[in-house]
Amino acid sequence: MRTRTKARQRAVESLFEAEQRGVTASDVFERNPDVNDYAIELAGLVETNIDRIDEVISTYSQDWPLERMPAVDRAIVRVAIAELLWRPEVDSGVAVSEAVEIAATLSTPESGKFINGVLGQIAGIRGSLTAL
Repeated sequence: MRTRTKARQRAVESLFEAEQRGVTASDVFERNPDVNDYAIELAGLVETNIDRIDEVISTYSQDWPLERMPAVDRAIVRVAIAELLWRPEVDSGVAVSEAVEIAATLSTPESGKFINGVLGQIAGIRGSLTAL
């Protein structure tokens, strides 16, 4: 598995665990000091910008409220949106396909289709969202 792929998955796992335990991703990372810096950065971007990220998710996940999404799917989409909006050097297609790949590993095939649809819309208007 590639380094950035591992980092993305670790960021998702830490955000999921943090949400379940009611702690921060930093608290989760403290228990595992061998975490890639990019995973820490992505989780930090999500936590710092959670309100904006959740607003974007709510806007583009048509007929699927944020609170109805499985927690792991929420974490996957949040990490991908953090990359799309705050890491302009990351190719949109890479961010989306990595999220779908992580969903195939951690969630269900149906989740991958849903995540692909939501992130595909967001990736298509990435420039206008980052300007906000």
